[in-house]
Amino acid sequence: MAVLSLTNAHLAYGHVPLLDGANFSLETGERVGLIGRNGTGKSSLLKILAGIDKLDDGLLQLQLGLRSVYVPQEPVLRAEASIFDVVSEGVAEARELRERFEAHAPGEDLDALQTRLEQLGGWTWEQRVEETLQRLGLDGSRQVGALSGGLKKRVALARALVAEPDVLLLDEPTNHLDLDAIAWLEGLLNAFKGSLLLITHDRAFLDNVCNRIVELDRGQLRGYPGNFAAFQAAKQYELENEALANARFDKLLAQEEVWIRKGVEARRTRSVARVARLVQMREDHAARRDVQGKVRLDIATGDSSGKIVAELEKVSKRFGERTVVREFSTTILRGDKIGLIGPNGAGKTTLLKMILGELPPDSGTVRQGSRLTVAYFDQMRDGLNLEATLADTISPGSEWIEIGNQRKHVMSYLSDFLFAPQRANSPVKSLSGGERNRLLLARLFARPANVLVLDEPTNDLDIETLELLEELLQDYDGTVFLVSHDRRFLDNVVSSTLVAEGDGVWREYEGGVQDWLTQSQRAKALAAKAAAAPASAPASAPTAGPAPAKRKLSYKEQRELDELPGRIEALEAEQAQLSALIGGTELYTQGAGRIQEVTNRASAIEEELMVLLERWEVLGAR
Repeated sequence: MAVLSLTNAHLAYGHVPLLDGANFSLETGERVGLIGRNGTGKSSLLKILAGIDKLDDGLLQLQLGLRSVYVPQEPVLRAEASIFDVVSEGVAEARELRERFEAHAPGEDLDALQTRLEQLGGWTWEQRVEETLQRLGLDGSRQVGALSGGLKKRVALARALVAEPDVLLLDEPTNHLDLDAIAWLEGLLNAFKGSLLLITHDRAFLDNVCNRIVELDRGQLRGYPGNFAAFQAAKQYELENEALANARFDKLLAQEEVWIRKGVEARRTRSVARVARLVQMREDHAARRDVQGKVRLDIATGDSSGKIVAELEKVSKRFGERTVVREFSTTILRGDKIGLIGPNGAGKTTLLKMILGELPPDSGTVRQGSRLTVAYFDQMRDGLNLEATLADTISPGSEWIEIGNQRKHVMSYLSDFLFAPQRANSPVKSLSGGERNRLLLARLFARPANVLVLDEPTNDLDIETLELLEELLQDYDGTVFLVSHDRRFLDNVVSSTLVAEGDGVWREYEGGVQDWLTQSQRAKALAAKAAAAPASAPASAPTAGPAPAKRKLSYKEQRELDELPGRIEALEAEQAQLSALIGGTELYTQGAGRIQEVTNRASAIEEELMVLLERWEVLGAR
């Protein structure tokens, strides 16, 4: 049953309609991810559903008595208030009604007040606030103004959840959250009983939380069952069909244009219906909104750095009583792509500054490589002059820029990043958050550099631009330092990760986030096993003697070892078949149930392979 719906919705800012006769419904208990290009109107749609903005035309219908709560990208919180007071704003109506009931003001209808209070659970609002704070790990006595961005986002979510809404509307809920907080939020939303509609570009988050994807594309809302992985394959099939249909249409239109221009003889036998059809085809072609072009990314690498970018030997750094880096050693070579992982405030920026020679260590030594040219992408966009034009931001004082060995006009270069030429002289302050990030990338890639430092580059970027940025960084010859909480982005780009493990301890792992999680879990399991072994040993150890010989494999174990390669090979073959099926088109004509079945089996095979490989390693070692 739909809790809210949009019918024939129209909304426009300027000459391009954001909603063009769009239809949408949100069912009870659904968890929907809303995706689309930057500037297509996703946040505007969320505000309309929240009752903040209005449609130009169309119908918004809400279930009777529906309670919905909207959490924007940057929640507005009273800085001087305590966390308890801000979260209590979520039960403001219940709080006010109970105060009026207890005041016994003359003329008040106490029966009506009591009925409404019972509907809202207003007699126990303090208990609800305390329970929510406890569940979200918040100290109600702390002042909001002193909190980090991640904790402020958590307070805004607490304020929304304490209202016990039927519908939760979230705009970029993972912004400012670290990896642990994102995993916590996933669990929170999966346990939420109401309906959920959220905007995010975090593909792993979409996969783990949503059971339907809705794309806002050229003014229309299109729904796809399943998570983001299922959406990607279905969308590819849809775009291929659309391109074929457009090509057939354009070919027929060209033929009809040739026919209409024929000589006098043809005009004598002209069909009135055929002429009318050509007029209609011209109108349809003019009205057609083709797929927006892709960002074209290229980067000026500049001269190569030396082979060694930085060498750290037992480096430590303290701020007051707090140690953020403790005796850390590593060597970073040209071409390494390093991800930095850790909670907010763990010292990622401090470690980066020491690696690049911008901050001296308290102890230990740092040796910088030669010929380093560093370019920075700053998370908070502090480097952007809001009053400057887009053209001046990219190439101040010149109409041309050099990208590698290529010379480009600034207008052409901006169009590569989907900025229309007429916007080149617009001020930076007129851009949306995603557009500012795109402009930062354009400025970053216009400057020759052999070391890139990217601090949260994925915030506000649409998914297509993210995927293109991934490809660029994978092919980049220089060295990359990447601070990000986007797990999929890190996994697809970095070759190793530096992870904050608490109390200033940093450890290096090969691979991305998933590799780090696998390796750290194995290390913990081995450490626990090693710690348990002495405890189970007898109190009086026997006299040392010759080491016992390794126990031979039993017949059953030897047989299992012999069978393992065949089982692994069969699973890998099945995995390849499923990958081809998911990447093809036939699967997406077989319904949502079949799509879910195939994607679930693909995930299960990955886990089975890990178990078999570990078992093979154990048996082979004996």
